[in-house]
Amino acid sequence: MSEGLLPLVLAGAVLLLVAGLPKVVDPRDTVRGMRSAGLPSSPALVRALAVVEVLVGLAALLGPGRWAALATGLLYAGFTGFVLLALRRGGVVESCGCLGQADTPPTRGHAAATGLVAAAALILAIAPTEEAWWAAGAGPTTVTLLATTLLGFLLWQAVAVLPTATAAAARSARRA
Repeated sequence: MSEGLLPLVLAGAVLLLVAGLPKVVDPRDTVRGMRSAGLPSSPALVRALAVVEVLVGLAALLGPGRWAALATGLLYAGFTGFVLLALRRGGVVESCGCLGQADTPPTRGHAAATGLVAAAALILAIAPTEEAWWAAGAGPTTVTLLATTLLGFLLWQAVAVLPTATAAAARSARRA
């Protein structure tokens, strides 16, 4: 069963890299998002967390195993908690800074997507795959890559694109 979860966890790992690298370079949007949710924040803290994101993403991609899956699951559980907190407190309106950009508002869909990756990664940590995904042979590796690409695209859409397609986002864009 855990092999079926691997593409979702790998897609989450790719998003850790895509989201973490920009925050290492420029943490300001994430600092603002954390502060608006009532959390302590500083550029140094955000950069440190972003470095952890990048390292965990790399570990999960290069050699997924129990510890990489556990770290991925814990990061995504933390992201889910942050998004739910931001939604509950109502402070983060424009962006949570989750993807290192200014236009990533927290939504229930965002929380569901990160929660799904967290659950998949934690299950994979309990029952890790026997071998690295890229060592399974040409056929299985190709299927894993295709599934990972599709799931990564869908996660990106749920977190970064779908929130901008809401009626509230359209009204906000007209005011700007």
